[in-house]
Amino acid sequence: KGKPLLRRRHCGRPRVKMAQVDVQPSAEKEISAAMKLPEVQFIDDVDAYMKDKEVDIVLSQIQEKYQAYKMLENRLLQSRARMIGKVPHIEKAISMVDLLIDQQEGQSQITLDFELSDHVYTKATVNKGTQSVCLWLGANVMVEYPLSEAKDLLEQNKRNAKQNVSNHERDLNFVRDCITTLEVSLARVFNWDVLQRRNKKIEEEEKAKK
Repeated sequence: KGKPLLRRRHCGRPRVKMAQVDVQPSAEKEISAAMKLPEVQFIDDVDAYMKDKEVDIVLSQIQEKYQAYKMLENRLLQSRARMIGKVPHIEKAISMVDLLIDQQEGQSQITLDFELSDHVYTKATVNKGTQSVCLWLGANVMVEYPLSEAKDLLEQNKRNAKQNVSNHERDLNFVRDCITTLEVSLARVFNWDVLQRRNKKIEEEEKAKK
């Protein structure tokens, strides 16, 4: 199993930031829980729906639901963007592990550019026969893995990230359908109210003429 190594962020020694590994993607779990919101029903018969109801209250309720689904849409978009951004980093880490695996039986050292921080790199030499690699887990925690275990973990992370992106696309389609339904319902109730007011005004004018 991976061996945890605690490191300070700005330590003096060069470090290899192979990938940010998400062991427990809690943000995605929160969004999945939020997806338990019920599907919005389309108002087909506005007259029947509005029977014994106050227009202002109904419009307010629809508007509240609309805002809730819009907020959820924004959260899903942000989370999907994060997941999409992780895939290239994971793929880069996998290619690095593959290179180290290929060099296990090599007879020479290799010189690489190691990332110290964003846009800051240093030259470093990797000795032949390297058997392990360190992966950042976040929160100043680095775990050392044998190369084969590191590759398996990164491959699993890549599959999870792509599956999460797919799940986000599905959830976004559901939320956007609900938002469209709410927009149409809001317009139908508003137009119904305008028509009722107009008919009432016409009736009052006709009564006044008699």
